[in-house]
Amino acid sequence: MLHLPETLSSSLSSSLASPIRLLALRDTALSLDEVYAAVGDDAAGGTALFVGTVRDHDGGKSVTSLEYSAHPSAEAELRRVAEKVAADFPVLSMAAVHRTGLLSIGDVAVITAVSCPHRAEAFAACRLLTDTLKHEVPIWKRQLFVDGTEEWVGAC
Repeated sequence: MLHLPETLSSSLSSSLASPIRLLALRDTALSLDEVYAAVGDDAAGGTALFVGTVRDHDGGKSVTSLEYSAHPSAEAELRRVAEKVAADFPVLSMAAVHRTGLLSIGDVAVITAVSCPHRAEAFAACRLLTDTLKHEVPIWKRQLFVDGTEEWVGAC
């Protein structure tokens, strides 16, 4: 049996550990503090965070609220997306949380965060995580407008 020195052994196991610290779909308010704490890493030179909020308009129409729905596979797809981003960048830690249910104007709908050795990598990885989540994870939003109409938007 091969025995590695303790420092080498712990170094290898930490390098093999997943940088994904938090992934969730929630029907309750999201916490920026929780996400920021999840991606804290002493080796990080940069941490990029994106906070998506519900705005009061879309396509020239006034919005009253949004309702997010997720397919049962959404959490597994979110993990797949996070793993792909982690494989493409030197990610030290990452997190992504998305709301479901009815949200009001100003509510936080999504938070993504990535810590990397350098800021440019953190910005690029966080942007890719956010954009890919938006386009590939099966989460849909129903926009409710002031005029009483509504619109479903696929893959938020």
